Amino acid sequence: MSKTKYIISGGHPLYGEVNISGAKNAAVAIIPAALLINGICRIENIPQISDVTLSLKTLQTLGAEIRTINRSTVEIDCTGVQNAKVNYDLARKFRASYYLIGAMLGRFGLAEVPLPGGCDFGGRPMDQHIKGFVAMGAEADVQNGFVLAQAKNGRLQGAQIYLDIVSVGATINILLAATLADGLTIIENAAKEPHIVDLANFLNSMGADIRGAGTDVIKIRGVEHLAGGCYSIIPDQIEAGTYMAAVASAGGRVRINNIIPKHLDCITAKLVEMGVTVEEGDDSVTITRTGPLTRANVKTMPYPGFPTDMQPQIAVALCFAQGTSVLTEGVWDNRYRYVDELRRLGAQIQVDGKIAIIEGVDRLTGAPVQACDLRAGAAMVIAGLAAHGVTEVNQVYHIERGYEDLVGKLSRIGADIQILESPEETEVSQVG
Repeated sequence: MSKTKYIISGGHPLYGEVNISGAKNAAVAIIPAALLINGICRIENIPQISDVTLSLKTLQTLGAEIRTINRSTVEIDCTGVQNAKVNYDLARKFRASYYLIGAMLGRFGLAEVPLPGGCDFGGRPMDQHIKGFVAMGAEADVQNGFVLAQAKNGRLQGAQIYLDIVSVGATINILLAATLADGLTIIENAAKEPHIVDLANFLNSMGADIRGAGTDVIKIRGVEHLAGGCYSIIPDQIEAGTYMAAVASAGGRVRINNIIPKHLDCITAKLVEMGVTVEEGDDSVTITRTGPLTRANVKTMPYPGFPTDMQPQIAVALCFAQGTSVLTEGVWDNRYRYVDELRRLGAQIQVDGKIAIIEGVDRLTGAPVQACDLRAGAAMVIAGLAAHGVTEVNQVYHIERGYEDLVGKLSRIGADIQILESPEETEVSQVG
């Protein structure tokens, strides 16, 4: 278990500029997609986060050649990869390891991948993934902690697949599997998140034939092979939103660079409703908060709705809003575990099922808290920045799964935040 912690002396407004890294959720889908490519693919704007490190290590164990060009660029050559059982210890540490199922099933007609780890928000079943694989002519089962999938005819066949729920993971996994399948695959009720569009653009740039990504119907006409190429990952919508919520909570004025403003529309609209000033540039937004925040109701929904991955961060901002706010989680069953930690700081929050009632308070006061998952960990940091006194955030390995250089970036915009490391720290801990 990691002993690293963040020590935050809060109560300081944030001023300056911050540069956003490549999107975590795009990177962890695009890296497994490299398995489908015969040749070298160069991927730029990759974030330096532990989930990416684990993704690349997993490909290496399968025989991929990986060359680091610079801190944000890698070259991946999966030409010599042989089908093999995916390393259990690596795969169980990050959620996106399940994308290897679609990629390996698409390339080899066979996949043996451990059930993934990642943040625990209650049940996140893979039934929609498996429904898609079966429709395309595969047999799929879970045995001894592994998902086993095999194309009955050696190669998957195109199919029409209707997802019973809008699932980002299932949309991506089926898209990966269908890229090299025989014939046309149609995914209906598909998820529309920006990183799904980015994955489709990446594959198309390598020779795939994918249309409709970003809408609720995606059509994939299978091709015989994909060639190498170069691609740059989109900026991280959730990282940008996290800094927006930090300024809303702590106050100040910060310009957030290297973003796609349209991807932030749902976050921007809610912050403006709360009294935050948002000025859009071509590839930046400037966030200003000087006066009091006003109450708001927020419901998380699939894109283009308010993202579930921003729910804990907006909850912190709502703690400072005058009046009573209602936060409704419309995606996961169990995403309020962090509320007990916010209460340690003085937050007034009551949870009933998927609904949190937040009474605005005048101030939060620093205390020791834990990061119980990736985005909840970011929320603890935001709360610490806005609280009076010292906040100690523990279990920060969760945060490092998805935020590149969070402490450095916050320090450069005026935060008083330090990393306290213990000599007993392990390299990468299992993510629960």
